[in-house]
Amino acid sequence: MARDRFHQIVKTALIKDGWTVTHDPLQLKVGGVDMEIDLGAERLLAAEREGTRIAVEVKSFLASASAISEFHTALGAVH
Repeated sequence: MARDRFHQIVKTALIKDGWTVTHDPLQLKVGGVDMEIDLGAERLLAAEREGTRIAVEVKSFLASASAISEFHTALGAVH
């Protein structure tokens, strides 16, 4: 998997904000489809509560003539 230009910056920001990066990358299987998300992280909220988990997909829109078009592509929007 090719890493986005800002992958390490986002990972460092998550760690500085108190998250523990648990997966780099996070591999999931949903509805029979294999997916790979850039980062998986968790943060313990309180000793008596379960941790909160997030999955983070890092995208940059630097090389395209249309950042809006790239944004829609990243979201999977139908044109």
